[in-house]
Amino acid sequence: MSVARDTAELERSRANLVQIGTVAEADYAKARVRVKLGELTTAWLPWLSVRAGGDRTWSAPEVGEQVAVLCPDGDPAGGIVLGSIYCAAHGAPADAATVARTTYADGAVIEYDRAAHRLSAVLPSGATVNLVADGGMTINAEGGVTINASGGNILVHGDVIADGVSLKTHKHTGVEVGSGRTGQPG
Repeated sequence: MSVARDTAELERSRANLVQIGTVAEADYAKARVRVKLGELTTAWLPWLSVRAGGDRTWSAPEVGEQVAVLCPDGDPAGGIVLGSIYCAAHGAPADAATVARTTYADGAVIEYDRAAHRLSAVLPSGATVNLVADGGMTINAEGGVTINASGGNILVHGDVIADGVSLKTHKHTGVEVGSGRTGQPG
């Protein structure tokens, strides 16, 4: 090869090292996407994940999402999708360095604001929450706990204990059952 050809190839590789494109197709079962880079649509490429070992995270890019692609040696065939890039159609979900927020397409928002020391989860209408901890669950709240269940009852399977008093085994003394009156003279 000539020096000019070597230089041109090196320049092409450097220019194509990182490219910006749009996800054209997704194969979530194989964790791969095809990305449109100008007139070219790549082969199936993996995307970068925060964790991919014993601990794993999943945040898949969607069709139409703008992404950056690292192309080793300038060849998109061996590329890796580095991550998403905010754009006009999908702007940043927050505007403060102290906020970590995930906004979901259905309207759910999970946020931690370290300046306010506040964790917030806001779910859309009809959404449910399921916490499973067969080893038990502890909630420590120095400021108290408020439960608003305006749509129904609070169901407890087991016992409720307040200040050492069991709801299941606690007996009221001096109350006539069903009358609402105490047995004390008025």
